[in-house]
Amino acid sequence: MKSVAQRPAPATRHVVSINDLSDQDIQSVFDTAQGYLDTLGDRQLPYRLAKSSRVASGRILATLFYEPSTRTRLSFESAMLRLGGEVITSADPATSSAAKGESLADSVRVISSYADAIVIRHPRDGAARLAAEYSPIPVINGGDGSHEHPTQTLCDVFTLKRKNKNLKKLNVAISGDLRGSRTIHSFVYALARLGASIVPMPAPGMELPAHVDRRLREEFNCSFRPAKGAIGALYMTPDEPHQPALFADPDFEIDVKPSASRSEQKIAAVYVTRFQKERWADKDQAYPKIDAQFLKDAKYSQASVLHPLPRVGELDVSLDTDTRAVYFEQAAYGVPVRMALIALLLGLPDGPAMETYSGGFAPAERPLYDHPFTEGLSCSNRNCIVHEPMEAPYVRNKFHVVRGEDGCRLRCLYCEHDSEGFVVASRKNKWYADDPSLLLTEADHTLKDLVAFRDGASAQEAGYRARQQAAPRRRSKPAS
Repeated sequence: MKSVAQRPAPATRHVVSINDLSDQDIQSVFDTAQGYLDTLGDRQLPYRLAKSSRVASGRILATLFYEPSTRTRLSFESAMLRLGGEVITSADPATSSAAKGESLADSVRVISSYADAIVIRHPRDGAARLAAEYSPIPVINGGDGSHEHPTQTLCDVFTLKRKNKNLKKLNVAISGDLRGSRTIHSFVYALARLGASIVPMPAPGMELPAHVDRRLREEFNCSFRPAKGAIGALYMTPDEPHQPALFADPDFEIDVKPSASRSEQKIAAVYVTRFQKERWADKDQAYPKIDAQFLKDAKYSQASVLHPLPRVGELDVSLDTDTRAVYFEQAAYGVPVRMALIALLLGLPDGPAMETYSGGFAPAERPLYDHPFTEGLSCSNRNCIVHEPMEAPYVRNKFHVVRGEDGCRLRCLYCEHDSEGFVVASRKNKWYADDPSLLLTEADHTLKDLVAFRDGASAQEAGYRARQQAAPRRRSKPAS
């Protein structure tokens, strides 16, 4: 059989966060996905693939799932098979070496010898980032705890793009468990980059986590504006974002009366999520339901209804025949979109050109605090992968030092949660001070010399003493 010539694969790239992809990367994925729909699509159902390619012949994708999955795992496996490649899978941790106590770091290093790329799902936040540290082949995050689910966001945004053409300044409502849903966290970062206005509609007590809210304001330049009426509040992106908005089209405008205020504008899309009961101790909480009555409000008259699925009562089945319901189409796009991402990562012949895969979205450069896991402050998120006992030998206390509106914070490299209110100690001089900003100024020290502790008691237990402020010099009297 004639082999298909392939371009050399690029240097190993991982997709742990939606922000590991630049705007140009995402556009390349979407263009390629559309190409698959055009050439391999079902003539009766234009969002479904009906044929396969052979461009990934000889390539293997490993799916490593520590949590249940239907759409993500099967769409990735279908994507690889549609590309002409093969799939190996570990879909149940109870039947894998994880049940024997094998660490994720070891599993990834072994599996990387069996495949060309790995898709991972894990209940711990930051697990995909840890896997990427130990993998010589591309790691794709299929959902890690309540952190992120970047490929779901690619499917979501691809769906929105097909329905709305240009996404800049569109009002996109997000409903349900905004705190525990990893799909929401990736999605709002993407919406902020696109220039859309985010309309949060959380279930009681399920607002966006503080660290996600901060990033929207500080890193993506969103402003949060409470408003009167049913909408309640908006995360609004600036007219001139710090990176060009995707899919800009000056000929497209939102259908809004010139006199209407932001709170009265129409909603372009409603994104619904289920109650993430696996991430909450209280399983019996009040939860909003989206049904035909809800959508009768005039502002939803042309709103597309999206849902990452599965649904468990928060989305009424009566909406399935409503022309605004696009969630099954959204799920179908998982195959061509993930095919395109695999093609990009592996450098397949009909994938995006290598030069367009530019290295990801570029946040502000920040110092990296990197210390042994046994020393000083560890991530404040108890579900972070660093607190998984089996991973203790493989992780470090790694944080980006962030200067925010409310002072200095440490953002976990793995799960991106923020820690604040800590004390800083000097390893050289054995003192500590209640001054997190020392990590920003450093003065006569380096980040290797400075150690963060949860509080003064923790620093004292480690052998440090409180730093004494230097007393002001007293002027000597002149000789008489």
